[in-house]
This record gives sequence, structure tokens and C-alpha cells, in this order.
Amino acid sequence: MKELKPKSILIIENDESVLEVLEEIFKDEGYETHCFGQVDDIFKLVDDFKPDLVLLDYLLPGINGGELCAQLKKDPQTRHIPVVICSAYPQVMLSLGSYGCNAFISKPFELSAMVAQIDDCIKNPDKVFSGRYQRSARI
Repeated sequence: MKELKPKSILIIENDESVLEVLEEIFKDEGYETHCFGQVDDIFKLVDDFKPDLVLLDYLLPGINGGELCAQLKKDPQTRHIPVVICSAYPQVMLSLGSYGCNAFISKPFELSAMVAQIDDCIKNPDKVFSGRYQRSARI
């Protein structure tokens, strides 16, 4: 019987402590993770790792996570990949738009809520962010 490959998440988060927590929690949930503190070429990372979902921090060095999401969603080769944006500044998403993301998670977030949102986006890759964000309690 063929063994199922674990679902893969590409995580771009510049806060090292948050990145470590996300990597650990998703590994514990059975996901394969590829974690980076910044990105020069999002398309190279997607091509190298073939993620089932991309999780982006909004505030990143250089280009923001929203712009990276928009790039992925505009490209026919990557628009099918669910993208979730996280930010401690949820008003950014309300004022600037969703960038085409599938979901938005406000920081600080509850780990179980984060995992549930990621699971939902992987199961429902056509889901689109409605403009309402989920405010979660701190752990």
C-alpha cells in the first residue's frame, strides 16, 4: 500500500520565536514544514518545496506578506495554493484588502485556532478571505 505524503506548509515569519512555535506545532500535527525568516524569491521556494499551503507574516523585511500573497495569486502556476496571512495589525487587512488570501489570522493567536484555520484552508483551497478576521485569545 502506498504511504501518504504529509501535507506541507511553507512558513515565512520574521519573528524567530513565533517561527519556532509554528514549526513545532505543525510538526506535532503531522505537517511537513519549511520555515524561513524572510524571502527573496517566493516562486523559488514554492517550486523547491511544493507546499500545500503558504503561511505568511504580514510584516516582513523587504516586501510585505500581502504583496507576496498577491504575487502567488496572480500567477496561474501558483494561484491554487492556499495562502494564509498573519498579522498583529488586523486593521491593515481591513484597510488595504485581502491581497487574495484564503484566510487571515490576527496575532496573538490561539494555537488550536491556527491549526484549525490551516486545516480548513487545506481541505477547502477555494475558500476566500471575506474581510472578517478571527480574533483569538492569547495562549
